[in-house]
Amino acid sequence: MSKARLVITAITVEKRSVAEVVAEYGVARSWLYELLARYRTEGEAAFEPRSRRPKSSPRATPMETVELVLALRKRLAEQGLDAGADTIGSHLQHHHQVKLSRATIHRILTRHAAVTPDPGKRPRSSYLRFAADQPNECWQSDFTHSRLADAGEVDIISWLDDHSRLALHVTAPRRITGQIVVSTFRETVARYGIPASTLTDDGMVYTTRSSGGKGGRNGLETELRRLNITQKNSRPNHPTTCGKVGAVPADAEAVAARPARPAGHARRTSGPARRLRRRVQPASPAPVPAAPLHPGHRLHRPPKGHLDHRPDWRGPSPRRHRPRRPHRRGHPAVRCGSGR
Repeated sequence: MSKARLVITAITVEKRSVAEVVAEYGVARSWLYELLARYRTEGEAAFEPRSRRPKSSPRATPMETVELVLALRKRLAEQGLDAGADTIGSHLQHHHQVKLSRATIHRILTRHAAVTPDPGKRPRSSYLRFAADQPNECWQSDFTHSRLADAGEVDIISWLDDHSRLALHVTAPRRITGQIVVSTFRETVARYGIPASTLTDDGMVYTTRSSGGKGGRNGLETELRRLNITQKNSRPNHPTTCGKVGAVPADAEAVAARPARPAGHARRTSGPARRLRRRVQPASPAPVPAAPLHPGHRLHRPPKGHLDHRPDWRGPSPRRHRPRRPHRRGHPAVRCGSGR
């Protein structure tokens, strides 16, 4: 369900006020009033996505130039010559006094299906993002085996909201059983409400469809059927869509296995590098208090002109010992034959 349909249903069916819907769903009041007016005029068509194309494009390529590009493409291809964007751009510039960039010519050819798509790798536009549009639209569940520091072993089970990636429930029993899966699901439902669907792998604690129909439904399948929740399971040996749940306990294991910081190091909290992440420095030793001076003691000051006369002097500058740079090219001192 889209957010537009959700807010309209909250106002028209649940009879909630506009201010309450705006505060709960975080939408603009002007957009909500515009959507309400469109719904009263068009009905269900108001929920369909509309084109975001601007009404006018003053800087668009003229239609005459577009037709010229397509004509050059067709003529060059029929003659068996190269008909790429660079060749077409050269013909436009030298024979028609029209200058177009290579990218513009390629976009014109692609837009009018004059280029056969042959990508070297799969385009990003073909990727599908497995994410629910609204909270409680889909829950995912999975469990993983983990070893404790005391050599004990547990199974970490988690329930995850597919929309916000929020870990709704994470527990670590000694062993996962069907009854534990049902009890954790009921606890999560009691706190966050009933989901519209669930997505898990084909483990026997989640579904018995891989057992050949023997034994009937298990506890989770019976509970989902009772609550009218759609159950989705991944294919055997292909649980890629359930990997996001397994990453939650996997991150916890990575944090637990991270080596501890040595006792002699402290995190930098001040100074010019305090904004650098993961930057540590050795802990500076405690300052040694100076011995108290008797009232008649006078500090020794080196004679004027001595190298140690200036307390901030740290030796000669390295620049004084560097070799002198040669003159720039063309200077009389380095020109061939100068001084002869």
